[in-house]
Amino acid sequence: MLVQELMDEECRKVLSDVGFGRLACARENQPYVVPISFAVDEGYAYLFSMPGQKVAWMRENPRVCLEVESVVSQTEWTTIIALGDYEELPDTPAYQPGRPHAREVLQRRVTWWEPGAVAVTGHVVSRDATPVFYRIWLAHLTGRRGVPAPDEAPAAPPAIAGGQG
Repeated sequence: MLVQELMDEECRKVLSDVGFGRLACARENQPYVVPISFAVDEGYAYLFSMPGQKVAWMRENPRVCLEVESVVSQTEWTTIIALGDYEELPDTPAYQPGRPHAREVLQRRVTWWEPGAVAVTGHVVSRDATPVFYRIWLAHLTGRRGVPAPDEAPAAPPAIAGGQG
């Protein structure tokens, strides 16, 4: 396998194409990682969530990390890491037109509201909870892509001991 480093524009393209990844935040030296859906527009990843732990932590410490990956096989994959800053887009006059723009960008994705609005089994969400729209400034991007080496044959699955059963 060969590993290629991706340029900034390639990283932004992968982020735009994938639209699903993991968001890491931290509070008091404790990391927290959650799956998220997002949409990218002009240097920002736009996201939506119901109030909860990640929002509380990002309000306290806006430094975050977004990770996405696309895996075809062990030798054919792409991964992007984006370091950035959380910026909440509250429904206030100061953030107009930011919030409607976030909704517009997110609606380009068919399931833009998942997993942000999906209720967790056994978890009660207050009926008066206000959705949180926010964006991550994509300050620093790194990316790598694994590609099969020219002389590499696809890996064979391991033999199962004991034969068929």
